[in-house]
Amino acid sequence: MTAKAVMVLGTTSGAGKSWLATALCRYYARQGLKVAPYKAQNMSNNARVVPGLNGSMGEIGSAQYFQALAARRTPEVRMNPVLLKPEKDTASQVIVLGEVDSALTDMPWRQRSELLWLRAQPPLHELLAENDVVVIEGAGSPAEINLHSSDYVNMRCALEARAACLLVTDIDRGGAFAHLYGTHQLLPPHERALIKGYVLNRFRGDASLLAPGPEQLQALTGVPTVAVLPMWRGHGLPEEDGVFDDTPTGSGLKIAIVAYPRMSNLDEFQPLRSLPNVRLSWARTPAQLEGADWIILPGSKAVAADLAWLRSQKLDLPIAQHAAAGKALLGICGGLQMLGESLLDPYQLDGNAPGLGLLPLVTQFERDKLLKPCALRFGALAEPWGALAEPWGALAGVEAAGYEIHHGRTAQHPAMAAAVVAVRNELGDAIGWSQGSVLGCYAHGLFEQDAVMRALFGAEQPGLDAVFDGLADFIEQHFQPGVLMGLLKQEAQP
Repeated sequence: MTAKAVMVLGTTSGAGKSWLATALCRYYARQGLKVAPYKAQNMSNNARVVPGLNGSMGEIGSAQYFQALAARRTPEVRMNPVLLKPEKDTASQVIVLGEVDSALTDMPWRQRSELLWLRAQPPLHELLAENDVVVIEGAGSPAEINLHSSDYVNMRCALEARAACLLVTDIDRGGAFAHLYGTHQLLPPHERALIKGYVLNRFRGDASLLAPGPEQLQALTGVPTVAVLPMWRGHGLPEEDGVFDDTPTGSGLKIAIVAYPRMSNLDEFQPLRSLPNVRLSWARTPAQLEGADWIILPGSKAVAADLAWLRSQKLDLPIAQHAAAGKALLGICGGLQMLGESLLDPYQLDGNAPGLGLLPLVTQFERDKLLKPCALRFGALAEPWGALAEPWGALAGVEAAGYEIHHGRTAQHPAMAAAVVAVRNELGDAIGWSQGSVLGCYAHGLFEQDAVMRALFGAEQPGLDAVFDGLADFIEQHFQPGVLMGLLKQEAQP
């Protein structure tokens, strides 16, 4: 190993690990160091298409994708060698080095964890050998005593990399000092020795009122509190693991995203959250759709099950009424599939189901998952293959980029009047269809495209580089002087 490893652990899920790891990646990259992110295993339905092994494409968690960009590196599958995509409460699809592994997917968790660690170790050592700094993100809490023996994502990874560890907690939830002390004490002594500093995240108020808490905690554990990070809602990065905030944002155009249980790729809606003239909300009940100007059906990891949930919540009727009123209805990937006439599942991958019947399309789920970046063009009046009706007419002729992740293959229903082919990819294949105010498209990431945002909202968002630099500036301001570079100088000797 040549790289120094800095690891971000959390007292809970959602404490701010992904956010802080992203900030560290940009901070160290700005010091002229070669930096790479790493997370042994991520559990998330928010994924990005990146270069895989042997020239293929693969998928990793969105958090590591953004961390790689923050580190000024090309994202790749080694940075997140294991990705678990929950399909229901008791089962997840297992993706190893970017590809679905059906055998491991079917295996009991405790049995497969050791096998997964064997697959995750080589990429860690490769990244340590190729870089100056590897910023490692943990998962959940490192002190879940019922899982500790099989947990390879936290302290086993820290020991392997000899990482200097930061332990972050969300002080806005309350109980922060108890969380930090309890986490520290539940770890065995040789693992505690790797924790070099505590971070209090999302603090609101007068920091002087924290005393004497940090000093007492250091007296009890020997670990100093190295940063108090103020609450910062507008940093511009998608929330950790795509966790969304139920509080509506902004004012003006009302956009409601249907929040079914297995919705995926929520990070792509972050640009909408940042628009001052857009009020973005999440809908689980018919009342939450009332007054919406737009409704969005996002991606889904379990399309048939989420469609059944949508019907059980009685959301199907207000969605149909919204479309009948000529209001904007957008389906992305799994949302597109729901808008069609039917879902066919000959390989028992997802489930058969009738669709919402708002587009004359049929989707069949295939064994192989399609993973690809795509360049795309929206139809225009001059196109022989169709033109977009309002409110999507502003997109006519717009060229953009995105990415596709789906098992389904969608085509025009042969017995119904044809939909307008609204979007084609660089090969000329149809990947989006429309009928009136209803638009369905397979491409994720549209709202991250300046051309799309200009056409629809007359606005552009700050580039990701500006977001990453803002994160680095923030932690440089709020960490104690010398701590961040000092982590690279500490020899982790458990």
